[in-house]
Amino acid sequence: MNNPLFSLEGRTALITGSSRGLGLAIARGLAEAGASIVLNGVNEARLEETAAALRGQGFDVATAAFDVTDEAAVVSAFEQLDAADKEIEILVNNAGIQYRKPIVELDSANWQRVIDTNLTSAFLVSREAAKRMLPRKRGKVINIGSLMSGLGRATVAPYTAAKGGIKTLTQAMAAEWAEYGVQANAIGPGYMLTDMNQALIDNPDFDSWVKGRTPSRRWGKPEELVGAAVFLAADASNYINGQIIYVDGGMSAVI
Repeated sequence: MNNPLFSLEGRTALITGSSRGLGLAIARGLAEAGASIVLNGVNEARLEETAAALRGQGFDVATAAFDVTDEAAVVSAFEQLDAADKEIEILVNNAGIQYRKPIVELDSANWQRVIDTNLTSAFLVSREAAKRMLPRKRGKVINIGSLMSGLGRATVAPYTAAKGGIKTLTQAMAAEWAEYGVQANAIGPGYMLTDMNQALIDNPDFDSWVKGRTPSRRWGKPEELVGAAVFLAADASNYINGQIIYVDGGMSAVI
């Protein structure tokens, strides 16, 4: 018998950056829990291809192609969702990029690009979602942080700054929205088997370091984020607010 605390039946979820990778895994997991999903990305062809594949598996899938770093585009996208009667009750801010350079070699344009994509986008998209969630007095915002929401690492300063910001932005959202029945929480993935990490996965020294540093002795799989995402999207987490759940094989728990 299914536990209604974890059911997403009748709810609609928007997942940013969900045509592939972690976002796609989370989108599929929310759909499996009963949600109607709205995929987001900037590559319309890839977005439609992904949506078609999920529809072929029996899921209710729509798409919203827009740039999450473009304020006007975000506002317009929500207006279009309103017009299509897509009431977003679950928002997953997953869109993100990485750029690796030592700080002294890092140019401001790439700093800003990472900050805009990984942090500012969560503000822009959440603001529009919250304008609709707060009057209804219900909603779930799930921000995708990182192991580096609380830790630093060489050569990824803009990423760590953005993901640290995600953690405290989540807390600020909770402080403002909890009384209205809207929960804002975050997930902090560790080192995951994704396209963005492929160069690291293929590097024997880095691969060995990850496995040696992680108590689970392996990389994480994208689908291993689904449990936390469904929990934070469902009624089971209605009294949890402003928290970050690390899904990292135990890496953040040890020295």
